Amino acid sequence: MKIFIKKKKNVKLSEVLRLLKIDNYNDNKSEVVNDIKDIMSAKNNEITFFNNLKYKDQIKNSKASFCIIKKNFLKLLPNTCTPLVVDNVLVSLSKITNLFYPNSINDDYDSDLLHPNGSKNFSNVHFGNNVLLGKNVKIGNECFIGHNSIIESNVIIGNQCSIGSNVIIRKSVIGNNVNVLDGAIIGKKGFGFFPNQNSNIRYPHIGLVIIGNDVEIGCNCVIDRGSLSNTIIDNNTYLDNQVHVAHNVRIGKNCIIAGQVGFAGSSKIGDNVMIGGQAGISGHLDVGDNVKIGGGSGVIDDIPDNDKVMGYPAKNIKKFIKINKWAID
Repeated sequence: MKIFIKKKKNVKLSEVLRLLKIDNYNDNKSEVVNDIKDIMSAKNNEITFFNNLKYKDQIKNSKASFCIIKKNFLKLLPNTCTPLVVDNVLVSLSKITNLFYPNSINDDYDSDLLHPNGSKNFSNVHFGNNVLLGKNVKIGNECFIGHNSIIESNVIIGNQCSIGSNVIIRKSVIGNNVNVLDGAIIGKKGFGFFPNQNSNIRYPHIGLVIIGNDVEIGCNCVIDRGSLSNTIIDNNTYLDNQVHVAHNVRIGKNCIIAGQVGFAGSSKIGDNVMIGGQAGISGHLDVGDNVKIGGGSGVIDDIPDNDKVMGYPAKNIKKFIKINKWAID
């Protein structure tokens, strides 16, 4: 993460408290807080947040020293974690993330782009016309980069990858033997903001997109980078054309995702999952391993391993057929 977005050093707890307007903290305010992270990643001297009972088991095992939290959730915190009580957790999280990462709200174009012009660093890479690369880009051997594509600063691409034409990649790490088809956009900020009557509050996106080995990303797919954690697509997963993957989504190994499927933020998809075209997956859901989801379905609840579902709201396929038997008859 730190190769893409610069983090402010030596942030004192007093700065955090002042920003959150917490004035009843009596312990050492001069101690340095190292970072802000999600529940599972946060460690000693780091801040996390809790705002959803779906993650109550995770917060009980958190190793974070501080947690931005509402008063009514205090009983869920471990004794090792100091609460930072606020009225609005997500707005407060946005403020503190911006404190640690002052430029994270911006998502402007990379101003350091240059044409590779036969650089020795890319002697084993084949470039189309009008390709632009940012600083410190790393591209492995025997890769093909199509016409008019832009690979922004610090992006890492593995060996034997094929990047199509008119592709934009930023803040991403891509494995070996990955195919990214024409028009895909990978690593832009996600759709994260808090509605406000006068001016919506944009949420910082400091995470990455991490794509494993042997993955295919179809034409005109959009994969948003993570907000606080990363957006991940694991090995041997194939995305058809026009698939949208929102921030913090994790898609497992060997998945097949048909065209125009949409994943809302922070959902987790298991291994060997197959999803039919135009299905929608709501946010913060867990879809198990070996699940099959029918085309056009709307998934609004967790799905256990090995289940087959379809419809809106998506139901076990046997229940769906039974309920809709009149339509078949």
